[in-house]
Amino acid sequence: MNPESKPHRAGFVSIIGKPNVGKSTLMNVLVGERLSIITSKAQTTRHRIMGILNGDDFQLVYSDTPGIIQPKYELHNAMMSFVYSSLEDADVILFVTDIYEKHDEEPIVERLRKSDTPIILIINKIDQAEQVEVEAKIAYWREQLPNAVEVLAISALNALGTERVLELVLERLPEHPPFYPKDELTDKPERFFAAEMIREKIFKLYKKEVPYSCEVAIEEFKEEENIIRMRSIIYVERASQKGIIIGQKGEALKKVGTWAREEMEKFFAKKVFLEIHVKVNENWRTDPKALSRFGYKE
Repeated sequence: MNPESKPHRAGFVSIIGKPNVGKSTLMNVLVGERLSIITSKAQTTRHRIMGILNGDDFQLVYSDTPGIIQPKYELHNAMMSFVYSSLEDADVILFVTDIYEKHDEEPIVERLRKSDTPIILIINKIDQAEQVEVEAKIAYWREQLPNAVEVLAISALNALGTERVLELVLERLPEHPPFYPKDELTDKPERFFAAEMIREKIFKLYKKEVPYSCEVAIEEFKEEENIIRMRSIIYVERASQKGIIIGQKGEALKKVGTWAREEMEKFFAKKVFLEIHVKVNENWRTDPKALSRFGYKE
């Protein structure tokens, strides 16, 4: 072994925070790939999505997690379980807030105050604030979370200050061999990302409660040499929502399919044939069996 070679470091980095503070944008920037879907609506992320960043002497396993909320039904409970499980195995915690947020005395802040895991507090969206506001927010969070090893002000959207995040994380990773093969980018299968791309388009196209009542499943995924053939189902909770998703003469559903297929072809670098159907699964967000089938419970 070369005495000058560095020891290999590897660890898990949990990205947590409220909805819409930019957690998914940050992870995509840190990993260098678009793994997490992003919309302007809250609670877009529902799962714990791991993005793996590899170097010659390190492996970072980032976890993008659902936004922290007060659960109202079973799906929310499952989403919050992903947040708390990511904290349990984290070697470093990235607690993301933004220039507008105040957490006050919320339970998650109190939990972080008692944590022995290194916490890097990240204030996002500084491109939308004056410098005096940024400095005031940094001072506020240093007081609120005095055990944070660093308070960083960044703009994930503009990749401003994100290089420092990587530096701080690497300094705190334990010496460890890689947890995953070095050519892996994520722990999720291709079907998962295909379903997420469809769900992202639903969030962008439909309004009010409809996107939150939808779940997407990929029933068939056949990869051939020059094309991927998929059959997917959008599940909704009520028959009235099925009509909204399909739209007049099927135009709305056609638009979802076109947008999602274009996104998939970029992601998979291959032609995609996408078939989409819509079915009703009444009250699936409160049904433990349905949640297990959709991957929210073991």
